[in-house]
Amino acid sequence: MTSTFLPSERTGPDTGPPPPAPDRARGRARRRTLNWLTATGFQLPALVLFIGLVLLPMLFALYAAFFRWGGFGMPSDYVGGENFTRLFQDEVFLGDLWRCLVLVVLSLALQLPFALAMAVLLNQRMRGRAVYRMLFFAPYVLSEAITGILFGMIFAPDDGFADQVLGRIGLEGLGGEWFADPSTVMATLFLVMMWKYFGFHMMLYLAGLQAVPKELTEAALIDGAGPWQRFRNVTLPLLAPTLRISVFLSVIGSIQLFDLVWVTTAGGPDHHSETMAVTMFQYGFKRYQVGYASAISVAMFAISLVFALAYQRFVLRRDLEGATTTMRGDGK
Repeated sequence: MTSTFLPSERTGPDTGPPPPAPDRARGRARRRTLNWLTATGFQLPALVLFIGLVLLPMLFALYAAFFRWGGFGMPSDYVGGENFTRLFQDEVFLGDLWRCLVLVVLSLALQLPFALAMAVLLNQRMRGRAVYRMLFFAPYVLSEAITGILFGMIFAPDDGFADQVLGRIGLEGLGGEWFADPSTVMATLFLVMMWKYFGFHMMLYLAGLQAVPKELTEAALIDGAGPWQRFRNVTLPLLAPTLRISVFLSVIGSIQLFDLVWVTTAGGPDHHSETMAVTMFQYGFKRYQVGYASAISVAMFAISLVFALAYQRFVLRRDLEGATTTMRGDGK
């Protein structure tokens, strides 16, 4: 006699009944908890360093900005907003703002276009382009201290390399006290900055140019577009996200510029090359007016923050929206 089994009556190791819903919910909760603990464990060391070395010093600087404090002991002479009021009456700090604006304008008008032109040139097929890329990027690898000492010797008055070269070619009248003359110090400083940092932006642009699909430029070439038309209508729009990031980094770097200026001129002559960071250092570590120096640091942070938020809101908005993705662990 043959017995038959209905499908619902079959049993075996792989056909057990599904677990009840509460067990599945607890399993998902355990996985989420385990994932959260794992992520927290990886992030905790960086979070501790960020809190200890960045967040707490920032909060303490904000606290110290409301005191007249020399840097020894704890702040006790509360002066309210006197340090911030002093900022707008300090000719040196107001000059710092103007010099910062000059550096930003020169960077956007000269440094970035020059870096873009070199990137476009070195993106073409040419012999030895890898060597040229290395040579142009090498100044960025040098430390600011080495760069400052090097150009301090190059632009030394009378016996510096720059004056000697100008004298050999009959242009000794163009030489002079490069860093020591108030009328030339900012231009000379910007030349050093341009030499130091344009290679970084050039490499950014090269990376962006290599991501431009060749099919698009070939299609434009077939349609009869010339080199300038291909660059303006095809390459430049696709390179726009990289350009926007480069502009952002250039502006923030100009606001926070310190080490290169400190090594080359220390803010001289007579404050004509000082930046906000140099003024902050002078007041904090040379004159021991740490409360006022803290107010300058808060002002620098506020300027950078306002610019970053406005730039993100009005310039980077489309880039950020396009890069935003949603990841959910439940597969939905």
